[in-house]
Amino acid sequence: MNNLDPFLTSSYDFILPDELIATHPVEPRDHAKMLVYERATDKITHAHFYDLEKFIPKDCALIFNDTKVIKARLYGKKESGGKIELLINRPLDASLINVYIRGKVKVDTQIDFDDELSAKVFALHEDGSRDIFFFQNEKKLRFEELLPIIEKIGHIPLPPYLAREDDDADAQDYQSVFASYEGAVAAPTASLHFTNEQHERICKEFKHAYITLHVGAGTFKPVDTEAILNHPMHSEYYNISKEAQQILDSDRAILCVGTTSTRTVEYFVQHGKHLSGEANLFLHPNNPPKRVNHLLTNFHLPKSTLLMLVASFVGVEKALSLYSEAIENKYRFYSYGDAMLIL
Repeated sequence: MNNLDPFLTSSYDFILPDELIATHPVEPRDHAKMLVYERATDKITHAHFYDLEKFIPKDCALIFNDTKVIKARLYGKKESGGKIELLINRPLDASLINVYIRGKVKVDTQIDFDDELSAKVFALHEDGSRDIFFFQNEKKLRFEELLPIIEKIGHIPLPPYLAREDDDADAQDYQSVFASYEGAVAAPTASLHFTNEQHERICKEFKHAYITLHVGAGTFKPVDTEAILNHPMHSEYYNISKEAQQILDSDRAILCVGTTSTRTVEYFVQHGKHLSGEANLFLHPNNPPKRVNHLLTNFHLPKSTLLMLVASFVGVEKALSLYSEAIENKYRFYSYGDAMLIL
């Protein structure tokens, strides 16, 4: 594992036993395990998420992502009768929606869903995504008009590696307790460990603020280029609250809850300090964070941009060493898995 090239995708590979992929969360949420790594002393501590307050540096401010996951997976049929599975990715404007479709479609293909909802394909893209318009009773819908309909007929878009259909519990489990603004198609998973009680305790004890990053389906796209910099980084809508801006413009140390908060804060700092827009920042060992001091995150997929983000804090060798330690100690991986705190 010595002298791994941080620019090569192959450097970010590791073998994970299938039994360590968490298909459901632990109950209660804050009983997940937490690996704590202190960079200054190279010390590892094995703890639980309910211990988090003990490890947060005293004068640190926390940044949370308050996005809310929508029921972005829809099942429908073409007029020919062929079955279609559709995953909403993101709105492109008031009515045009970028989606992924499992099933063959072409421009002008109509797809029918429950509740008089239908969609018409407007454009096909080389990355496999499609642009569509949604209609209900022939009326073109704006994105905000679509949301209550899919809340009724849609499904929680569980990540593909969970290899199961969503169930009733996922509507609550795959949502943070402070989720507020609808638009994500994947959860900011480090946030899923917080109970209401722990979140309230931490917010009373530490300065904190919220940003919103609507996590897109691109977060799961594996890096399949040989060189990581040839990977087309996905773009996601973000908004930074005035309270968060004040913290970011201060000299206070920052702990970001999750990779999504980290990407948002770093995009803001490195790209003109705009309070809202589209973020597509790729953090890796040769583009490390400039403002975020500490990271709370889950354990991510091999060869993923999320693992590369972790490596931007600690380097490739140390990231893989921490993952090896987690595997040896039977930590649970991915969206419903355990946590890691990098100090």
